[in-house]
Amino acid sequence: MRTRADISALVSSRICHDLVSPLGAIGNGVELLGMSGAPEGPELQLINESVENANARLRFFRIAFGAASADQVISRAEILATLSAASRGGRLAYEWRAQGDLPRRAVRAAFLLIQCIESAMAFGGQITVELQGDDWLITGESDRMNIDTDLWDSLTNTRARVPLSSALVQFALVPEVMDDMKRSLSLTYDTGRITASF
Repeated sequence: MRTRADISALVSSRICHDLVSPLGAIGNGVELLGMSGAPEGPELQLINESVENANARLRFFRIAFGAASADQVISRAEILATLSAASRGGRLAYEWRAQGDLPRRAVRAAFLLIQCIESAMAFGGQITVELQGDDWLITGESDRMNIDTDLWDSLTNTRARVPLSSALVQFALVPEVMDDMKRSLSLTYDTGRITASF
């Protein structure tokens, strides 16, 4: 029997899969316009940058919200390419220190936690992901953090009931993903740093 998290992941995978082709077609169209000798004005540049940004976010969302079976792995190269694209032109920088190809479920959990940390870093900063033995460590650092303690407490307190917007759906998914992986989450945070480990 599929859980709510399983169904959400399948829906996310379907949406990401169906959006890849049209975004690719738009990107190809922009490239063909450039090859045809059409003048490259700010309009064409804006379309190209928008397509690149949409593709980057889509790749990130596919990992964070998409379906992941127990035996699936994801390559380090794909992870690095995804994070590099997602950080291009933005205020956030990512450092992925985990080596080698990794279980997709664990990477999905790390990406969801990255999104949780991003929500507290509206003014930018650095997010670092490390793997120490079997333990994952995700750290966000910024000069200006906006930490909603009730929201963060809801990640480890199953009785907490915090209203969530669509921009914060990752906070609802993290506890279910941790339960599915049979892992426990630990959190520490202060004015300039958030650390999540599982």
